[in-house]
Amino acid sequence: MPNILLIEDDVTFSAMLERFLKKNGFSVEASYSSEEAQKKLSNTKYDLVFTDLRLPDDDGISILTKVKEKHPETPVILMTGYAEVSTAVKAMKKGAFDYISKPFNQDEVLIVIQNALKGDNQQKQKSTEAGATPQAKTEKKKEAFPKKAVTGISSASTKLNEYIKLVAPTDMSVLIMGDSGTGKEVVAKRIHDNSSRKDFSFIAVDCGAIPKEIAASEFFGHVKGSFTGAVNNKIGHFEAANGGTIFLDEVGNLSYENQIQLLRALQERKIKPIGSNQEIEVDIRLITATNEDLLQAVEKGQFREDLYHRLNEFTIKVPNLYERKEDLLIFADHFLNMANEQLNKNVLGFSDEVITIFQQYKWPGNLREMSNVIKRSALLTQGDLIEKSVLPMELTNPPKENQHIKSFSTKDNERDLIINALNEVGNNKSKAARLLNITRKTLYNKIKEYEIEA
Repeated sequence: MPNILLIEDDVTFSAMLERFLKKNGFSVEASYSSEEAQKKLSNTKYDLVFTDLRLPDDDGISILTKVKEKHPETPVILMTGYAEVSTAVKAMKKGAFDYISKPFNQDEVLIVIQNALKGDNQQKQKSTEAGATPQAKTEKKKEAFPKKAVTGISSASTKLNEYIKLVAPTDMSVLIMGDSGTGKEVVAKRIHDNSSRKDFSFIAVDCGAIPKEIAASEFFGHVKGSFTGAVNNKIGHFEAANGGTIFLDEVGNLSYENQIQLLRALQERKIKPIGSNQEIEVDIRLITATNEDLLQAVEKGQFREDLYHRLNEFTIKVPNLYERKEDLLIFADHFLNMANEQLNKNVLGFSDEVITIFQQYKWPGNLREMSNVIKRSALLTQGDLIEKSVLPMELTNPPKENQHIKSFSTKDNERDLIINALNEVGNNKSKAARLLNITRKTLYNKIKEYEIEA
């Protein structure tokens, strides 16, 4: 049983992560400070160190250095905030095996840990002797955390479900389009779960969170010593997904160089880890997602046309929540059940006033926003029902919309509508785009087209 040292000063988060890791077959010791962790490292050799980047008495870079001085072969994984990715990259150059950004999902944690343990031959041997192969751990993970998909009953949801059912049994590459928070990764996972690859790995990758300098290592892996900081072999996402499905979220954020590397891997169905002379054959199904207009990016020369057609064998458009009004309460009940389980609460439902507010609200953040709103409200609720008093201000006091904004589709007054919208929201482009019910990119194009000073 691999032994993990978890260093995290947030006691509640540390306890949750510790329980999760133990359920998945790991032995875990928790430390809440660097000083406490150093004492444990002096007395015990761990298979893996999992540390937060920010601690009250130290930082992850310093802890990494101290671990590597005493136990150079022990892989170290850092937990970071989204704003600390650059620091995490520096940590990798100093010998960290990998980093993972908060908030992260359970699948992601297991994949990174398994890759770290597989990266060391001695740890791989221990895993074999214990009778727990990486695939067995993956299967255990699926059993411990089953995820029931909520499909909805609206016409938009019915059409979405039909497309998923139609394309899932094939090996076609699928491009999933939709606004932020609509559940594109959930759709990708449903396609995988209903395919012949369902017994193999589903690897989700956020392309927007990978710096272009290390993208090749993330996708294809590297061998020990191939570059400064490569102190262990690293298995890339493509090899980890072999036999299964790899999901590339926000694929439009890849640099042009990374697009070329991705295209070559898809065409040849072979990868070569950085520093290796051996090619590895990979059998994967590719699913990608974006909330940008990739075709427009192709026309501007920002995205390769040949890659676009390789990704776009079949397109699925995920509707936003406001287009699925019949599903709204179904999703609300689902998120409330999740919140009750995660927070150990027993909130029974929503007041009539809250239901009305939910039905009238536009939900610009879609399902992700609804999930966050309900989880926060459940935490604050002391009674049986979620009441208006615990809802966030954006729901109880939404900005009043200009009635003329609704007629944005008419070409003759677009310029005036854009100017009015910008004035109403203090020139905030994101809010103005939301008010006009268009994407931010479209708004910028219109501002340029009509020569609006903004």
